[in-house]
Amino acid sequence: MTLVSVIVVNWNGKELLQDCLGALQQQTYRYFRVILVDNGSNDGSVEFVNSCYPDVKTISLPDNVGFSAANNIAIKTVDTRYVALLNNDAVPDPSWLAELVETLEAHPRVGFAASKMLFHDRPHVIDRAGDGYTEAGVALLRGRGTTADGFDRCEPVFGACAGAALYRTAMFDDVGLFDEDFFLLYEDVDLSFRAQLRGYQCLYVPDAIVYHKVSRSVVRDSPVSVYYGHRNVEWVYVKNMPGRLVARTIVPHIIYGWTAFIFFMMTGRAREFVRAKLAVLRSMKGLLKKRREILKRKSVDDRYIWSLFEKERLLSRSIKRLKKHT
Repeated sequence: MTLVSVIVVNWNGKELLQDCLGALQQQTYRYFRVILVDNGSNDGSVEFVNSCYPDVKTISLPDNVGFSAANNIAIKTVDTRYVALLNNDAVPDPSWLAELVETLEAHPRVGFAASKMLFHDRPHVIDRAGDGYTEAGVALLRGRGTTADGFDRCEPVFGACAGAALYRTAMFDDVGLFDEDFFLLYEDVDLSFRAQLRGYQCLYVPDAIVYHKVSRSVVRDSPVSVYYGHRNVEWVYVKNMPGRLVARTIVPHIIYGWTAFIFFMMTGRAREFVRAKLAVLRSMKGLLKKRREILKRKSVDDRYIWSLFEKERLLSRSIKRLKKHT
């Protein structure tokens, strides 16, 4: 019986697919199928998969519709109990899927599970250990840069990186799919926030290990990542933050924004940053409409949502970013 549909979104990532799909073939858990959604690649990705991995179902799209829409197209086709999402630049450990499925099977009230993602070229270092969200209304990569033997407890977290996560299909039916307006970046944070507002917890599973070839798809601090990242961080905040918590987060959120602006002025990306914030203002009417629908269905107390937030360590975050550019 097939219980899991593993969805891999690809765009011109032919050189990544052998490691990714090959690792899926080595999974100890066998009750799954793989769906590859190709976003209009012109590098022979689809032909390569059809030839070398005939058991993989391919959905070939004529154009690049983005990460969110591509995943949604595939999710709408599945009838399995679970949906696993895996980046094409991620290489899962053989027990990855088994650990995630076992966790959700053992915790029927948990809606989704996050993996421990390690740097592929530095497997002794954590890329992220689930997603956090700070009291400044900004996503946080838990554990990034720390040793791989840390963050070794299975525990509730704010959310999961959609590059390596397992979701109950029933949760998508209730909460909804990815917001396709995001195109890429922060769409998984938005989904995590909506899920938490509906009472679906997320568990971080430290033994579900994936080796991530970071920034092979989207380069950090590139014009694309700055624009979509700093537009979408506001979209998540406006759409999902409960009114009472806006009062507690708005000042640190503004401080974070100004600090980011200064950073991007220093690194030559101020234009993309300003474009992102102007795009937020232009989209405000639609955001507020989405906000009303989301918060109307909120089923948890604000104190619970606040308990998920982590302290914002803006100074240390800024220093780390500056060191990478000096």
